[in-house]
Amino acid sequence: MSHVRTSPYYPQSNGKIERYHRTIKSECIRPGTPLSLEDARRIVSEFVDTYNTKRLHSAIGYITPSDMLAGRAKAIHAQRDRKLAEARNRRSEQRQAAREQTASYNGVA
Repeated sequence: MSHVRTSPYYPQSNGKIERYHRTIKSECIRPGTPLSLEDARRIVSEFVDTYNTKRLHSAIGYITPSDMLAGRAKAIHAQRDRKLAEARNRRSEQRQAAREQTASYNGVA
């Protein structure tokens, strides 16, 4: 690993960390309004924990970074696919039952 310096105030050269800093500012520091350095450290620490273990990230398929790192992505996506398929089947059965009920109500058998 090597340390690479980029141009200051030029986010295109180091976009990922600039985006992370923007997220920290907009979702953590400004809403939390820390009153001391210790308070700021606590707020940022809680945010980083939430960011890595609870918040779903669209770039990695709407899972948490900790799930991705632990290798649970395939299992989570498979479970979601199974639930979506079950929901589609339930809706299809409900629509079919509604059609049959409407047909019997109208006297069409």
